[in-house]
Amino acid sequence: MTTSTTDDVRNWWRTSIIDMEPGKIAFRGHPIQELIGNVSFPQMIWLMVRGDMPTAEQAQLFEAALVAGVDHGPQAPSIAAARMAATCGVGLNNAMATAVNMLGDVHGGAGEQCAVLYFDIAERISQGVDFDQAIIEGLDHWRAQYGKVISGFGHRFHKPVDPRAPRLMGLVRAAAKNGTVSGQFADIGEAVQAEIGRQRGNRPIAMNIDGATAVIFCELGFPAPLSRGLFCLSRSVGALSHAWEQMNQGGRNKGPMPPALLPIYEGK
Repeated sequence: MTTSTTDDVRNWWRTSIIDMEPGKIAFRGHPIQELIGNVSFPQMIWLMVRGDMPTAEQAQLFEAALVAGVDHGPQAPSIAAARMAATCGVGLNNAMATAVNMLGDVHGGAGEQCAVLYFDIAERISQGVDFDQAIIEGLDHWRAQYGKVISGFGHRFHKPVDPRAPRLMGLVRAAAKNGTVSGQFADIGEAVQAEIGRQRGNRPIAMNIDGATAVIFCELGFPAPLSRGLFCLSRSVGALSHAWEQMNQGGRNKGPMPPALLPIYEGK
């Protein structure tokens, strides 16, 4: 091949993430041998996605968000799907992929939409809109685009409190106090929660895992789409553990309900 053709081929995939050649592996300029044993997995995720190394305090808050979202049991569609896949003779990676592919706007992926809401409200505030008015305008704008259900708030099991959210929000407040984050998105998240409750006739509503982790990811400066990707990384741990447990329990071709219970037929 000519030099120009070789360059065209090499430029086909351009990356600033990894520099790899025989005998060399470097991520974002850091030789792999210097990273192994010296950085945690959350720090490595941050480095790969963001390109820089987080401070110890940033990494600690980031890790808390990842830990909080690992699992919610077989009643969660993604986890149930991973367990069903595991009884169909597929490998662990296939069962995990089945779970991750179910994390959409409604189940598990709502953190991205919630982050969009938070960023929209923050932008309104930066343009001089009063804080309380920005909350109302942001919610109105959200509903006009996506409907009445606000991603990140409300839970079919945990009412009125999702036990994960207060703990995460407490960690954010502590991080804001020591200067790790600003606390702006914690203020926005809690104000959105309160306003939704007010609009529901002063009936409290839970901030769920998507709403709480979106606060953390926004505070740490992750763009909204990464809220979904990071949650997928977190929930992959639950998918792996449930698929492995199901493989060890045995069972073949397990469907969503026991064979003795059949769906109701509504046709002619």
